[in-house]
Amino acid sequence: MKITQRAQRIEPFYVMEMAKAAQALAAQVAESGQPMIFLNVGEPDFTAPPLVQQAAARAIHDGLTHYTAAIGLPELRERISQWYASRFQVKVPASRIVVTAGASAALQLVCLALIEAGDEVLMPDPSYPCNRHFVAAADGTAVLIPASAAQRFQLSADQVAQAWGKATRGVLLASPSNPTGTSIAFDELQRIHQQVSQRGGITLVDEIYLGLSHDAQFARSALAIDEQIISINSFSKYFSMTGWRLGWLVLPEPLVPVIERLAQNLFICPSTIAQHAALACFEPESLLEYERRRAEFKARRDDFIPALNALGLTVPVLPDGAFYAWADCSAACDKLGLDGSWELAFEIMRRAHVAVTPGRDFGHAETRHFIRLSTASAMPELHQAIARLRSLLA
Repeated sequence: MKITQRAQRIEPFYVMEMAKAAQALAAQVAESGQPMIFLNVGEPDFTAPPLVQQAAARAIHDGLTHYTAAIGLPELRERISQWYASRFQVKVPASRIVVTAGASAALQLVCLALIEAGDEVLMPDPSYPCNRHFVAAADGTAVLIPASAAQRFQLSADQVAQAWGKATRGVLLASPSNPTGTSIAFDELQRIHQQVSQRGGITLVDEIYLGLSHDAQFARSALAIDEQIISINSFSKYFSMTGWRLGWLVLPEPLVPVIERLAQNLFICPSTIAQHAALACFEPESLLEYERRRAEFKARRDDFIPALNALGLTVPVLPDGAFYAWADCSAACDKLGLDGSWELAFEIMRRAHVAVTPGRDFGHAETRHFIRLSTASAMPELHQAIARLRSLLA
């Protein structure tokens, strides 16, 4: 069977490969008294809050399970619009919001709408691997630009200007970022967008962790800059609805019917049940619970990262959002005689029964010297993980 070049260009998602290996080992060690601690997958340990669960059950009971419009329930689009106004003081008309089958569908739709074969999209290195694969699936090329700790692992406007070429279509950024948990300073994001706009390009910003910002100076949506910016968002992270597969796009008005036409053909509509459930995310009781959870994620960060630093797993930039630690593991590799984070991740998994993610997924610029740890687990698990790592590295 002949496989397309497009499919062959997509690399394995090593986060999930590592997760499979960790699950297999977990089954073997379950009875050992030291079960596996999973700090490798970016999924909140919180589930959807009560009102959301009740809304889903009510939708099923009332038969609200038929197709919706391809761009989502009008009332959900309106609720998202109101959330931007109250949370970020940004006016985003509901007419510019398209509800999607997760942020993954949002990225696929916008890449198919805007990227031609041979187009190049600038992205920071490190960055989330699936984002560059969405570009590749649209026959474009992700151009990874090394972003150092000194620049918070994010692109600068100067880098964008220097890297721009004849084939460059635009930039795909993430703020806060996976794997680093760092955001782009708002004034720098403005300068980046200016560079892109001057060249007739597109600015795509993945904001799926924006609700989990911990620092007021970074807790600002790119949508406040310009209506031409395209924002990708999700109900997965802040709203704790990972498996519900629901996200959204904020688009310039002229792009909405284009995305709608693609969505009609590729997805028909997002999950109807998930949409009705998501309406309850914006009830005052639910929003209070989400803010309580955000404070808990910050407390975990403030506890876990100093402990990592003390072990020599140094986090060079304190994350201002999300729930990740991007740790330099060079010293640990030297101590254990290992060649980079891939070998270290397996060593930690086998000997300490802690699953972490090696940096190879996230780019090429020094990523072999880093591991990503998720702080989405409860505090007792994080403490236990630190104790096991301390024992291993002693």
